[in-house]
Amino acid sequence: MSAELADIRLIHILTLGLTPYTDSEHGEQLRHDALFIGPDVRDAVCQGRADYTPVFLSEVPRLCTSRSLHFDVALIQVTPPDEDGLCSYGVSVDVVKAAAENAHHVIAEVNPRMPRTLGDSFIHMDQIDTLVETDAPLPELCYPPPDEVSLKIAQNVAGLVEDGATLQMGISKIAQCLPPFLAEKRDLGVHTELVSDWIVELMEAGVVTNSSKALDPGKVVTSFCLGTKRLYDFVHNNPAFDFRPCDYTNNPSVIGQHEKMTAINSALEIDLTGQVCSDSLGQMFYSGLGGQVDFIRGAAASKGGKPIIALPSTAAGGTVSRIVPALSKGAGVMITRGDVYYVVTEYGVAYLHGKNIRERALALIGIAHPNFRAELLEQAKENRYVYGDQLLPAGIYPCELETTLTFRGARIFFRPVKATDEAMMQDLFYNLSDRSIYQRYFSVLRTMPHETAQSMTTVDYEQEMAIVGLVHEDGRERIIAVGRYGLLGESSDVAEMAFTVRDDWQNIRIGTFLLHYLAQIAGQRGVGAFTAEILETNGPMLSILNSCDYPVEYVYDEGIYITTMRLQKHG
Repeated sequence: MSAELADIRLIHILTLGLTPYTDSEHGEQLRHDALFIGPDVRDAVCQGRADYTPVFLSEVPRLCTSRSLHFDVALIQVTPPDEDGLCSYGVSVDVVKAAAENAHHVIAEVNPRMPRTLGDSFIHMDQIDTLVETDAPLPELCYPPPDEVSLKIAQNVAGLVEDGATLQMGISKIAQCLPPFLAEKRDLGVHTELVSDWIVELMEAGVVTNSSKALDPGKVVTSFCLGTKRLYDFVHNNPAFDFRPCDYTNNPSVIGQHEKMTAINSALEIDLTGQVCSDSLGQMFYSGLGGQVDFIRGAAASKGGKPIIALPSTAAGGTVSRIVPALSKGAGVMITRGDVYYVVTEYGVAYLHGKNIRERALALIGIAHPNFRAELLEQAKENRYVYGDQLLPAGIYPCELETTLTFRGARIFFRPVKATDEAMMQDLFYNLSDRSIYQRYFSVLRTMPHETAQSMTTVDYEQEMAIVGLVHEDGRERIIAVGRYGLLGESSDVAEMAFTVRDDWQNIRIGTFLLHYLAQIAGQRGVGAFTAEILETNGPMLSILNSCDYPVEYVYDEGIYITTMRLQKHG
């Protein structure tokens, strides 16, 4: 390196490959400044040999145009010029375009291996001061084979993606695992800062068509791509792609114009109140702000949008929980408590927005690794986040039991009960008639205190099971039906069952469905029979049992039928 060089500041977003200029021997001449920390410069930043500037990706172009980020020279790589003298920025338009348009001197490597991407992605030769010919393969980002945890998280995330949704995904193993789980989705669109090889799979499978997008229909809108040669060949001269600077792709007001905008991003840890850290490990800077907040807030503003944070429940080979009582000392809060919506691990989905601290803590403990749940609950009790007698959310939530059916023209979502359903269970109780309460509890109860409600919502999904039916009313989710069973003892194969359907949803076969569905679930778990005590005045329940496909025995005793239903259908 020339001895004449001194005090050179090198500003980058994300770099791949070797970075010899960050070696300590060049400290008097070159100083790297990362707007996003990649693995190749992470040690240099953490050891103080390089700098880190935290900034949202959507704001970087404005820093260039306002000269807050001053560039003497822009070093860029482009395609060879076309017949009109236009060179494409290729795989990286993001902040490159703004940097090139605002630098005093532009030096461009002209590489025939650079794919010619379309959109707002061109620079004329007249705007380039120095051309350097090169012929080198582009850096590729290859992911390891998918692991079981990433696959399960991807499956849980895919369950949140609706037909016609517009997707954004960041750089993560989870994003690479998603395509097989999205195979049955229809007419997905993409508006994102980054595309990787997952876009090839989804477009070739006809899953991503962009036909339902409210903005830029028919186009995948992105600011850069990073992946393998297969991806680079796919985007070359592909009119289905519209490459734009990141002050467009990452502008929350633009993102929010898409309906069902679904932003899928990763994190390093999250505390029990919902604070998300994505850019640092304690006081050690790990990555950067990037576009995560841009898309989380944009998706939140979208009609039907879903901001999603997806992360494994543990780190360090399962020895550390990523769901923690409090963020590590020095950890940065990327997503605030007010911005968090969906959190996904391999153990399920927690919806936090609009929830109080107690509900958030319970929801997050419910999707934490089982090895850490008891400790997290104790910490939550010490911090007064939950009731002092709060029961531990036990068992692994069986998301495979979720289903949606239509009754009376309304779609009802049935799923296993969660510890966070306590308030909705109380709401169901207070909306029952005295008659329904008496038929269910054999007395006219007036209250459902916390102790009772939590015992009804905290089940282990093996010895006990409860399925709730939910609808959206008055802008909120409400339980309108619940069916449950519980084994009479650990060594018994007989379970006591009970059903409750809100009065205005009765007589449309919801109870019949719950009976058959619980019988199916119980049979798969080795339960041999259901038993229940039913008032002789409870005609609807007796009618359901009389018409079911299972053999039922009745014993009458002073106004009560003691019933036993064998969980094997009539031959």
